[in-house]
Amino acid sequence: MKTKKTLILDSSVAVKWLNKQDENYTEQADKILKDVQGDKSSIIMPELAKCEVGNALLNKKMSLPNTLGSLTTLYSIPIHFVPQSQQQAQNAMQIAHENNVTFYDASFMALAKEKKADLITDNPKHQKKKIQGLRVVPLKEYR
Repeated sequence: MKTKKTLILDSSVAVKWLNKQDENYTEQADKILKDVQGDKSSIIMPELAKCEVGNALLNKKMSLPNTLGSLTTLYSIPIHFVPQSQQQAQNAMQIAHENNVTFYDASFMALAKEKKADLITDNPKHQKKKIQGLRVVPLKEYR
């Protein structure tokens, strides 16, 4: 039996499921969902991803009914949202300081390191960083 792969997704991936307008690599994002539905993968995101995705939808200037529908979709996807512990926050702060990234971005990185899982992202800032113990996979390369 093949083991299920745990994936940490950043918000740039989740947004692609909710509004494909002006988004690249939506086929790869949809493949992640198919892998989850096929029980090949599971998705973990930090709790703060809900706020980031909500803000991204707001910035897309969608109508309120469409935005509310997109949020309903987000909450229906089998994502395990993880509250940030003090230790994760401290790890994220260390990553942020050492790599000149936001605390938000570092929170995804710290979670991926902790879970020993790939971080799947369409965020170029994540893709440029080489952090020991962290494997970052650009969404366009997800197979």
